[in-house]
Amino acid sequence: MIILGLGSNISDVLRTREENIAMAISLLDSHPMVSVEKVSRLYETEPVGLKEQPNFLNAVAAVATDLPPLELLALCLETEKQMGRVRELRWGPRNIDIDLLVYHDVEITTTALELPHPRMPERKFVLIPLAEIAGTARIYKGKTTQELLMSTTDDSPVNVYGRIERYEQVVALG
Repeated sequence: MIILGLGSNISDVLRTREENIAMAISLLDSHPMVSVEKVSRLYETEPVGLKEQPNFLNAVAAVATDLPPLELLALCLETEKQMGRVRELRWGPRNIDIDLLVYHDVEITTTALELPHPRMPERKFVLIPLAEIAGTARIYKGKTTQELLMSTTDDSPVNVYGRIERYEQVVALG
């Protein structure tokens, strides 16, 4: 299972937070070597790190690809750039954020990428949508999302926001 995490907390005159996530999914799915298989519902969450910014919408997506992890990461970063993301402040506001969370059972640590994502077990805003699409699969060091949710110390609220309406026509949502 290959899982991407998506988030947005900036709307502008062109797109809402929901539309930012839908566009990112659509752009990734349009790549000839990537197929988006499942997308969770959207969840609204408070920011992590820098608290003085708008709330986020978050979702996760399962994808199929033959791209190796570093090439998939490069595609995610290129998609962010194509959508106008500018990295100015760590954990700051952003129109789109795409994280590679899980790539099958691959475990790697490089300066560019760590798999599985090291902060995934600490973030309910990742684990709750991930539980929707991963079911009982072991996704992090032999643990299921339910096991990770039971052991996380994250007590931040994660509220169902809805489905990605504009994307439902392209991919059947989980």
